[in-house]
Amino acid sequence: MEKTLVFIKPDGVEKGLIGDILSRFEKRGLTFSQLKMMSLTEELVHKHYEEHVERPFFPGLKEYVMSGPVVVAVVEGPSAVTVVRAMCGATNPAESAPGTIRGDFGLTLDANVIHSSDSPESAAREIGNFFG
Repeated sequence: MEKTLVFIKPDGVEKGLIGDILSRFEKRGLTFSQLKMMSLTEELVHKHYEEHVERPFFPGLKEYVMSGPVVVAVVEGPSAVTVVRAMCGATNPAESAPGTIRGDFGLTLDANVIHSSDSPESAAREIGNFFG
């Protein structure tokens, strides 16, 4: 059973999409082994997005993900990383297909509703960051 990490970003929480998004994963047959609502600290944001810290867009990204609570989950199932990534859609909601989470609920690249791990290795690191 593969594990991956997702978090519903502040715009998704603010829009009241938590139930809609989580139910999509359940309806697909995936399960949650850990789930929590939290506010991200600056330290956690730097750790989670360590590969982006020096990029020009990072300050705006940090401000956005710290602007409100997020819902973080460990999602489990066969090929969980690949399945979840496909369900989330392209990072830019304008390029996401209808029926994907970002295609249905996202508006802009800056406010794209959800994060999901991009590989099993990233998933392991990210799960450790959020759940110890």
